[in-house]
Amino acid sequence: MNYYVIIPAHNEENYITHTLNSILEQTTLPKKVVIVNDNSTDTTEEIIDFFISKSPIFIKLNTSSSKEHMPGSKVINAFDKGLQLLDDSYDFLVKLDADIILPKNYFETISYIFKNNPKIGIAGGFAYEESKEGEWLLNHPMNKDHVRGAFKAYTKTCFKAIGGLKNAMGWDTVDELLAQYHGFEIYTKDLLKVKHLRPTGGAYSKKAKLLQGKAMYTLRYGFWITLIASIKMALKQKKVITFFHNLEGYKNAKSEKVYFLVSKEEGEFIRNLRWQNIRRKLF
Repeated sequence: MNYYVIIPAHNEENYITHTLNSILEQTTLPKKVVIVNDNSTDTTEEIIDFFISKSPIFIKLNTSSSKEHMPGSKVINAFDKGLQLLDDSYDFLVKLDADIILPKNYFETISYIFKNNPKIGIAGGFAYEESKEGEWLLNHPMNKDHVRGAFKAYTKTCFKAIGGLKNAMGWDTVDELLAQYHGFEIYTKDLLKVKHLRPTGGAYSKKAKLLQGKAMYTLRYGFWITLIASIKMALKQKKVITFFHNLEGYKNAKSEKVYFLVSKEEGEFIRNLRWQNIRRKLF
């Protein structure tokens, strides 16, 4: 299957070489890899240029957004700009971070998954992070059927159906919820172990901590699902403050009447889906 990759990159000089090398080592190469150099002030661009000289699959796009590393808006702005350089001659599309190392058979396996089950719209592996002892340990604080935003693959039909990626915190949750709304399935593969070189959220600013609660509001979760989801998140992260950050973010978004990312009909579907999952785990 033909596929394109889009990589938003901001000051990734310590990691991006590993990411691009892991792409070149894939058993099934992409048709094109668009690397969106977003306002980098380090040697990221020089590294990108080196890889462009190594392979014609790499394309560079320089752009400039905010200097602040906020989850959601910055990365999706860069992704959307990269998307504009691509045509529709692909079977699946990949949003990739610039701080990961893929196993060599990653995209060959993703291609096999999509090809053998047309109902699957989003697929991916699992993230592993290196411990102080040098062990690569699973870091997946979500449900096992969730694909991390750092390495998400979408079939063209699914990507078109969900209207692309939402420019907000929570984009890598709403994409899966809308995919299910449109009848697609999400698939994760245990054997696809992706090395994540930078700890999750390591570069986020302080005010970004409130955005998870805001995202829950914009997805029309409602208070009770937000409460339950926040308790679960705090327990998984082993950080009580996460619970309070989420509720504060939700409360602020509600008082400010922040726009919703989904329609009323989509919101109702999302709430029903969430309650079904909660009941299944409880009973």
